[in-house]
Amino acid sequence: MIDLYTWPTPNGHKIHILLEETGLPYRVHPVDIGAGDQFKPAFLRISPNNKMPAMIDAEGPGGRPFALAESGAMLFYLASKAGRFLPEDLGARWHVMQWVMFQMGHVGPMLGQAHHFLQYAPQKIAYAMDRYRNEANRLYGVLERRLGESAFLACGEYTIADIAVMPWLRFPERQGVDLEHYPAVRRWRDGIAARPAVQRALKVLADRRRAAGFTPEQMENLFGASQYAKR
Repeated sequence: MIDLYTWPTPNGHKIHILLEETGLPYRVHPVDIGAGDQFKPAFLRISPNNKMPAMIDAEGPGGRPFALAESGAMLFYLASKAGRFLPEDLGARWHVMQWVMFQMGHVGPMLGQAHHFLQYAPQKIAYAMDRYRNEANRLYGVLERRLGESAFLACGEYTIADIAVMPWLRFPERQGVDLEHYPAVRRWRDGIAARPAVQRALKVLADRRRAAGFTPEQMENLFGASQYAKR
């Protein structure tokens, strides 16, 4: 059994999707990042960087409980455990690694900054808004070129590379992106979104999502000094 500590964000949904696709049994433990659950000592013992998702596999290596954080690492671990969505062929496997690292190093951080400055920042800073809107469109362009020549990101089959990237592209308008300019990305994204396991995964904790806006407490826990307190 996987005990999954998560919240309905793109990084959380990556793991929800893989667990639903593989059928590995899991229990959900909500980590309400607006309420500051990510700073609690019990969670920090699993995720030292106070980021969700994180997990404990009751039957980890050697049959012992195994804790793991960082969603990219969790994708590789769970795919390896299930024996699915990570090709045996070494060339294809390293291409999966390449595109997962692309998501972890570029898509997640840059689109996250686009979300912040375009949607959430209390001050509208034109330089920051332009910078991250432009970077978001550059990244969609990278994906468009790749998906114009391949049905999936890493190789000829659906892998954790696709699972890693797709949740970040659900709401391109929030990133200053017009998806009409990226037809290959749209085709790929919509095809993945239609998968039954993905539809189930995107419902995980969906009832916990905020209706609109953040309270001052949530803003503090998400973006304020709480992030930088010594623990």
